[in-house]
This record gives sequence, structure tokens and C-alpha cells, in this order.
Amino acid sequence: MHTPHTLRLRGREFPPGDFAVMAVVNRTPDSFFDQGRTYGFGAALDAVDEAVRAGADIVDIGGVKAGPGDTVDTAEEIRRVAGLVAAVREAHPGLVISVDTWRAEVGEVVAQAGADLLNDTWGGPDPRLAEVAAAHGIGLVCAHAGRAEPRTRPHRVGYDDVVADVVAHVTALAARAVRAGVRADAVLIDPAHDFGKNTWHSLAVSRRLGELVATGHPVLVAVSNKDFVGETLGGLPVTERHAGTLATLAVSAWQGARVFRVHDAASARAALAAVTRLRAAAASHVAG
Repeated sequence: MHTPHTLRLRGREFPPGDFAVMAVVNRTPDSFFDQGRTYGFGAALDAVDEAVRAGADIVDIGGVKAGPGDTVDTAEEIRRVAGLVAAVREAHPGLVISVDTWRAEVGEVVAQAGADLLNDTWGGPDPRLAEVAAAHGIGLVCAHAGRAEPRTRPHRVGYDDVVADVVAHVTALAARAVRAGVRADAVLIDPAHDFGKNTWHSLAVSRRLGELVATGHPVLVAVSNKDFVGETLGGLPVTERHAGTLATLAVSAWQGARVFRVHDAASARAALAAVTRLRAAAASHVAG
């Protein structure tokens, strides 16, 4: 087990044992969760303000739906996210801003606009993204998507050991990022539940999340309202996955995950505060 790193982004520190809430704000007309509620520029900016009031430490801005859908080229993605990043930076100077993209060209523009973190949920298809993060002194999320092409769904995907595959892939990406010049204390790893994985794979990752924590890298989990939660709980639709989301967050936090990408920042903050109190009480009982 490696010594856990303190995460540092935009002058803020998130040491081991602390939790950071990352609120999702999608400038997409076809998001699986909100179906375009924050696609408009004003609506997206209002959503950021709301997330900050709810206790979000990080806001993750996305311009492309994760799943299959209408084509969104680089220029359109930039149009959707760059101006919003600049406006959020002006409105919230101390807020950590993340942008969900796998494209280096997008990363370059949003870094210039004020982003602090590039969230590559597709597992490093463009190695230049790490170079962009290094050049601007910002952070990078290294994720595992089973080597799937961006915006594709898993089809008969298989692993000898999915968790071993996840650990090997994300640690290799993290090492590559550091070699490219990204600060080691600005690198996160993300098992990317449901990306290149079926429900059984995502559950295995959840059960064995401690193996990722043991790498020492801060672990980000993005499980909010995902399909594996709904399928596990009997086929629940997106609108009924809130309780399952909070339960999965708590399990992940107890195992040592540190950053939580969510649609409801206030509920996540309350759940994580409860985990903190329960964990402290458990440790006190053992010590006593």
C-alpha cells in the first residue's frame, strides 16, 4: 500500500480522510439525467451557483453526452463549455473548475479560460491531453473505460479480473501524466463505473475500491444515478436511483474514495458528513 497523496487544485488541499464533492453541470441538450435542463448558458451558470451554495468543492462542466447520440465535434464542444468556464471563473474565483473532455484541443481552450482540472472519463484516448494539463499546471483525471471508443456502450465486454485491469490501466495513465509534467498531487484516478463495464463489473469495482485507494492516488468515483445502480436495485429508472446513489457513495467513502461526482451536491455533502462522523465514532470505539 502506497502513502496516500494530498490532492492540490487551485490552491486548495484535499488530504487523505477529507471528501470533496464534484457537482455535475452539463451544457448538453440530451444528458441522460436532466435531459437538457442546464443546456442554456444562463441555466448552466445558475446551476453552478446552486451547486456552490449546496457545498460543492468542484464543478465539473461537460459539453458532450457520455453515451451515443448526436455528433458533437470539437468546435461545438468548445462553444458549449469555454464561455461557461470563463464566466464561472469570474463569478467564483476560488472554485475548482473541472471540464469533462477527452480532447486535447478542448482542454487547451478551457485551460486558458480558467479550468483547474481535465476530467478524461474515456481513459486516455488522446495522450496530448496530459501535455495540456502539464503545460498549464492543472490537474488530470485518469480513468478506465476498458479501452472503449468515446461515447460507446459496452457490448459483451469481458475481463479476467476487472479490478486488476482498472488498477493497471489508471496507474499507467497516472505515471504517463507525471512523466509528461503533470504534478503528482494533481492527478486523480477514476474506475469509471459503467464505462466499458457491465453491472457486474461496476459492482466488483465498488466492492474492491480499496485496491485503487491502496495505490496512493486520490480516487474519484462517478456513480450518481448510473445504470448499474438502477439495474442492481431491480431495474429502477434514472428518476428513482437517488437512494442507491447515496448508498454507493457511502460505501465508496468508507473504503477511502475522496472525490465524488454527483448530480445532487447537497445530499452528497450530507451523506459524506455522516460517513465522517460514523468513521470517527468507529475509530474512537476501537481505540477505547
